[in-house]
Amino acid sequence: MNIATTSVPAADRLDQAAPPTRRVIDAPTRVFHWLFALCFVGAYLTADGERLRLLHVVLGYTLAGLLAFRVLYGVLGPRQARLSTLWNKLGNAPFWLRSVKAAWFERPAQGRPKAVNWRQGQNLAMATAVVAMLLLVLPLTLSGYAVFHEWGGDWLIELLEEVHEAVGELFLWVVLLHLGLILLMSLLRRKNQALPMLTGRVEGAGPDLAKRNHRWLALLLLVGVLSYWGWEWTQAPTPTAASATVEEQSERD
Repeated sequence: MNIATTSVPAADRLDQAAPPTRRVIDAPTRVFHWLFALCFVGAYLTADGERLRLLHVVLGYTLAGLLAFRVLYGVLGPRQARLSTLWNKLGNAPFWLRSVKAAWFERPAQGRPKAVNWRQGQNLAMATAVVAMLLLVLPLTLSGYAVFHEWGGDWLIELLEEVHEAVGELFLWVVLLHLGLILLMSLLRRKNQALPMLTGRVEGAGPDLAKRNHRWLALLLLVGVLSYWGWEWTQAPTPTAASATVEEQSERD
């Protein structure tokens, strides 16, 4: 007896095996995130010494430009990228803190503690860290710009240098908090919480939160940053000119 068998194409088998995903972060937001992280790490590592001072300054200016992009995109961009989403999460902080207080100090008569939405607390902490990083860019870059251009007298420059260093250290601690929260949430939820910032997608059925990927805008942002870096490279003084400038400065001092 012959038994008829039907073969399933390999591509169809892969489609059936792959879990459904949905897009939650668009391309411009992801490109901004990684450029922002790269610029801060690079600026922090080049903060000491005169040899890499120009690179430090350029990366700081890039941070300011990226902040301007994020603000515009957060105001004019799609709903999932709006800054109002972050502010709404922060606005829920008092209600969540009251729920924690009620669970810990206002137990019902039967003695069973009230439930606390710890997942909301994790999301609230993450939103707080993100907003803090965005807000710290402004005093960080403004103080750095003032120091680089030597605004005011010696006492003012020294004060601004201290402010710049203090804000930079605070920024670093916020970044470490951000990374720690990602690690903690990944362990608690048993999913890599950093992966969506690479792929833009999460597992699960349902409609895409980010309806469009806007790759053209992400590419435009990347090209703009690289073009600015290239322009600064062409404007940088040659080693001979830089050495002469340092010698002239030393003679004046």
